[in-house]
Amino acid sequence: MTATKQRLTAGERRQVVLDTACRVFSQSSYRGATTAEIARESGISEPILYRHFGSKRDLYLACLEEAWRTLREMSEQAIAESPATCLGAVVDAWNAKRSDIRLVDLWLGALNECDEPLVEEALRKQVREVHAFFADLIRDGQARGFVHADRDPIAEAWIFVAGGLLGTIDVRLGGFLDGDLYRVRAERRRWMSPSN
Repeated sequence: MTATKQRLTAGERRQVVLDTACRVFSQSSYRGATTAEIARESGISEPILYRHFGSKRDLYLACLEEAWRTLREMSEQAIAESPATCLGAVVDAWNAKRSDIRLVDLWLGALNECDEPLVEEALRKQVREVHAFFADLIRDGQARGFVHADRDPIAEAWIFVAGGLLGTIDVRLGGFLDGDLYRVRAERRRWMSPSN
């Protein structure tokens, strides 16, 4: 008896392509990844890929949106489950789901290799949006008494984003920080806590 492969809806197929593209782009780069590779790993042909995404750039921009949606939802869930730890809950969730959170990898993969103004504009806009999201989380933590009231949400959110970049670089270089990120994290928690 042969098993028949279940036919995906157009929406399901688009999501498979998007998930595959996010993985391929984050492991490679904007320039290094090809639509042929993404199509092959998605189990479709390139013409089918182009039915869902008009260009490689459109696919990359969709990956940026998808990766940010995933990170935002994970962050909101982590905060809801552990509001008192504020950004620490986000870091813990990110560490637990690192392979699913590809946003910073996508940023790094485009920064040095992309000469497309629309991608560069999308990156600038998205980095600002991510920063604003975390600044708002810090403000909310301050209002609820979980974050020291004297901390500047704008500056602290940039430090948090920078920590995400550093953590991603550490992973890409095989953990060269030898646990220093845990020390940074502990110091940041102590700094942000109103009990200190």
